[in-house]
Parts: sequence; structure tokens; C-alpha cells
Amino acid sequence: MTTRPSVLVTRRLAPGVSERLAPYADLTVHDDDQVMPREQLLSAVRGRTAVITTLGDRVDEEFLAAAGDSLRIVANHAVGTHNIDVAACERRGVLVSNTPGVLTEATADFTWALLLGAARRVGEGERVVRSGRPWAWAPDFMLGMELSGATLGILGLGSIGRAVARRAEGFGMRVRYHNRTPLPAGQTHGAEWRPLAQLLAESSVLVVSCPLTEQTRALIDAQRLALLPQGAVVVSITAGVVDEAALAAALASGHLLGAAVDNHAAEPAVHPELLVQERALLSPHLGSATVQTRQAMGQLAVDNVITVLTGRLPVSPVGPVPQDWNHA
Repeated sequence: MTTRPSVLVTRRLAPGVSERLAPYADLTVHDDDQVMPREQLLSAVRGRTAVITTLGDRVDEEFLAAAGDSLRIVANHAVGTHNIDVAACERRGVLVSNTPGVLTEATADFTWALLLGAARRVGEGERVVRSGRPWAWAPDFMLGMELSGATLGILGLGSIGRAVARRAEGFGMRVRYHNRTPLPAGQTHGAEWRPLAQLLAESSVLVVSCPLTEQTRALIDAQRLALLPQGAVVVSITAGVVDEAALAAALASGHLLGAAVDNHAAEPAVHPELLVQERALLSPHLGSATVQTRQAMGQLAVDNVITVLTGRLPVSPVGPVPQDWNHA
């Protein structure tokens, strides 16, 4: 008799998404909105054919050894894969997939929510109102930055960065960007490439949207933050690329007008020095948090698993297909 495939979903997904797997495999869903405890995860992956993970699940040699030789795909419910040792998966003949594209517009929208909130001190203003402290309109009360005519710098002009740049056109902003390799002019929505140091020096607002890699970890440190103009705003939507302690210090010194952080380096923990900065707008990883986008992410993760279970390559693979990958 042929053994029926077995799939683990490590977190509760959008309604109706996980259930699509039932006709193809025995299905186990960790029906919770919190990350599975590590020991529980290592026990639960044993003997699985496929696992749908989220960014809180670390997929490393220990995970792969616990899963065993039956594992064929790790489908990450995210665009990023910094929680996954892709090379280790390749060595063991395990496919990796992610969910690119479907969250671009939602994340770009939210990036602009953060940008506007930090530039106009919205979070700080709301806390004043809610505190019950006396306040009154005044010519110099809680002045922020006017975006029209300002320069927006984007570190990482990928799909999300380009969507952010496209939205800047409506604000009449000059847009500059830095990638390791400049893009063809027709793909940049009018953004002009700059070396990193020059990008920082020109940016009234800096949006950090490049992937987290060993090369970009803490790339925007105290020295590079100091290159930004006095009164600049920093918006970080990628965990770990901005040195959070240095960002808090730049706010405390008054060098930055404001900052916004959505993806935190040690989340769900938030850097304690950022928590005490009134001009830090802090959100709990909400970039893709719309009903439509979370449905689309879940559907794509499930599609990746179903294609592998039915002998095909995943829809959105990450990295090369392992040479010894078995379709059967």
C-alpha cells in the first residue's frame, strides 16, 4: 500500500486555506496564532512530506534531521527566507518555496502609512491626545516634515521598493535608490541610482526594504545614519538591516526627525531603546496584514505544496532544485 503524504502547517492560516490540502495528504494544523514551541515543532515535523512554515519557524539542520528523509518541501508563508537554511535544504534534497509578489502592494501601502506617520508625528500626536495632557494648537506645535518636493531614498529597489517609488510620484518627491547593481531605467519608476553614501546624504526620507543577508545585516549603522541630513526620517520594513540601537541613538540626539519600524530584529521583542523614543513609530509586523493579502499568501503556500505532492515543481521555488530531488 502507498503511504499517504503527511503535511504540517505550523500556524493558523487565513480561513479556508489549509483545508485545501486535505484531499492530498493527512493534515495537521497548529491551530494557534503563535509560533510553535521549538521542541513541539521538532516532534511534529517527524515523518512529514511537507511543512508550511512562517518566519518564526527556524528551519536548520536540527529541523531537517528531525523531519527525516520523507520531507520533500518546506513552503514558507513569507517572501523572506532568512529563517530557512536554504543550502542545508538543498543538500538534503528538500525544496524550499516562498510567497513573492502577492504582498507587494499591501506592503508598499503600509510603508507609506509608516512614512507619513513618522514624517508628520502621528503616533506621537495620538499619544498626546490619549494621555489627557492639556494641548492646544500653536504655530510651533508638533511640526513635522512636508513630503512634497523632498527626496525619498530607497535602499533595495525590488518589487516592494518599486511599488513605494511609484506611490511617491503622487507626492511630487524626487526618488533615489541603491541596489548593488543599477536597474534598467525603464524599471525604476523614475528613481535614479546612487552609491550608498550618496543616497544617504541626499535622502530626506530613507526607506529600507532590501532583503536581510549576511552582507546587509546592520548595514545602516551609526556611521551611515550620520550621513543622513539633519531632520531626516527613516522607515525600516526589513528586520536586521538597520542597527536598532543606533537608530534609537540618532532619534535621541535629534539628528533624525522620526523613524518607523515594522519588522523588528528580535521580534516579537522590540528594542528597549526604541520603545522610549517618542518619535519612533513602532508597528507589529503589519506590512502584509490585509485580508486579501493573507489569503493570497496562504493560497500560494498551499499551491506550492500541492504541486510537489502531485509530482511537479513548486510555483515559487527558492534556490536551485536539488539534483537528487525525487518527483515521486
